[in-house]
Amino acid sequence: QVQLVESGGGLVQPGGSLRLSCAASRSIFSINRMGWYRQAPGRQRELVADMSSGGTTNYADSVKGRFTISRGNANNTVYLQMNSLKPDDTAVYYCNAYLWPTYYWGQGTQVTVSS
Repeated sequence: QVQLVESGGGLVQPGGSLRLSCAASRSIFSINRMGWYRQAPGRQRELVADMSSGGTTNYADSVKGRFTISRGNANNTVYLQMNSLKPDDTAVYYCNAYLWPTYYWGQGTQVTVSS
């Protein structure tokens, strides 16, 4: 099993930046894939970015060039650096871990982009 705890959400103005953190209960190198999803009110949960255990990354078109997923030095943390934030980025952001054959989710952290 994998437990995930997100942090780093908050209120930011358009054009600003935030960094989300996801702490996993085991080494992320032992997990097939780590990712960030988001869900806005009235919308389906969508993939934002993910990273394989080998380091291959994947981004939604809407965040390419603005968001970066990365690993921490402690080997159990994944980050999502979010720059040039837009009001459309407002959502609850969830950390996800895929450890075959199960998906695990964090509790979510709210990101609000508003002036």
